Amino acid sequence: MALTYAKFRNDEGVAAIAIGVREFKCAGATPPHDHPHVYLNMGSAGSIDCPYCGTRFIFKASLRRDQTEPPGNFLEEEVAE
Repeated sequence: MALTYAKFRNDEGVAAIAIGVREFKCAGATPPHDHPHVYLNMGSAGSIDCPYCGTRFIFKASLRRDQTEPPGNFLEEEVAE
């Protein structure tokens, strides 16, 4: 079974985005205005900052993997090879 990672973007440039997963990829913005798509893992922490764009991602268990607060920051699912 292949692993999939949710991928998120920050087109609006907000400081923080709440998400429903702890392992994911950040794309920065919608391509072609993206940065290298970086894998991030919060582990047991409640948040993590993207080293490229500085967006803070905050884990919120009540969100589905394709939901974000503010809404509209889910980009896609990516299959890990």
